[in-house]
Amino acid sequence: MRVASIELRVVRLPLVTPFRTSFMTEYHRDALLVCVRTPEGVEGWGECVAMREPFFSSDYLSAAADVIQRFLVPLLETMDDVTAEAASAVFTAVKGHPMAKAALETAILDAQLRSASSPVSLATYLGATHATVRAGVSVGIMDSIPELLEAVSGYLEAGYQRIKLKIEPGWDLTPVAEVRKRFGGDVPLQVDANGAYTWAQADDLVKLDDHGLLMIEQPFAYDDLWSHVRLGRRLATTPICLDESVASPNEVLTAVEMKAARIINIKPGRVGGYLRAKQISELCAEHDVQVWVGGMLETGIGRAANLALAALPNFKLVGDLSASERFFKEDITDPVVMNHGLIKVPDGPGIGVAPYKDVLDEAAEKAPPIVIPFVRRSPDQVQSLLEAAWMGPDMPALAGEPASAHRTAVAALA
Repeated sequence: MRVASIELRVVRLPLVTPFRTSFMTEYHRDALLVCVRTPEGVEGWGECVAMREPFFSSDYLSAAADVIQRFLVPLLETMDDVTAEAASAVFTAVKGHPMAKAALETAILDAQLRSASSPVSLATYLGATHATVRAGVSVGIMDSIPELLEAVSGYLEAGYQRIKLKIEPGWDLTPVAEVRKRFGGDVPLQVDANGAYTWAQADDLVKLDDHGLLMIEQPFAYDDLWSHVRLGRRLATTPICLDESVASPNEVLTAVEMKAARIINIKPGRVGGYLRAKQISELCAEHDVQVWVGGMLETGIGRAANLALAALPNFKLVGDLSASERFFKEDITDPVVMNHGLIKVPDGPGIGVAPYKDVLDEAAEKAPPIVIPFVRRSPDQVQSLLEAAWMGPDMPALAGEPASAHRTAVAALA
């Protein structure tokens, strides 16, 4: 596929209600959108799920935009035929930054599937086996138990088939017990701590074992696999699920071999894109580890792509897949709608949705979109660009300092 330009723009969508987790409260969704345009006018869209601040992970929105412009796009410009598969491979030259990689890869893949002689949906391309997926909802930390019970009641009446409660020290045992008391033991219920606990607080987590939970998600810090192993040994029935701790197939394999988790939450942005997400799901299936699709308050662009992933055969658990109205009064695409607890998987070309330009403009931040003309370059030219990017506009030259990492990365493209 030939590429004419790549566009970056930031949009802000106010949330219907504030969403509080153990590490922050969100009042709006800031999203970096990536658009890949072909010379024929086909557009492919991807959404970067990085937050403005590096509170969920080391990725953050402005850094993602910077990495895409200064490093990822130049690597693509060595290619005559740009594909998501080739992009995924070449992006390994850049360490980290999975959310930036995922956004650009998704936009490429969307354009690629739309440009095919016989356009196909992302779901078909990935190997989906379901036309609908079950809807699950994530419930933030509330100011009071009555407020929590009212929210859960509304979601259950709406038809959601799984409830996830955000927890933190001091907001864990009582909320879970009260939800169980009010709605009974048959409601599929799980909790997510986003790494808020230390081993000194493990006793409270063990007490959650009495409430018939589907799982306890990421109780400890992302780099503390050993505490997850120890907690798993103390829990009689409740499995541990990892989220922030695993961002690559190797990290998943390490966690599984250590018996740190029996379930993995796969967020495409966290693991570097949908191709890698599928790879991780297959790796987990080989080791009898269950998986589900996690969410990051995506707009309709990211939500549509997540639905395609969730329709794959290995995703047997209900994910964070909710209707657009759960978070937004107005989305930037056709809204994702839930009917009787199910959400239809988009079956149009590519991700199956596209943003409404007028809504996109209304939601845009004050800064205008960044349009990057796509220029075919030789590996030597890209090497020069990467060395300039490494130096930065304000960094003085270092005498005799070779950009060896860039030379190695670009040499692999020659």
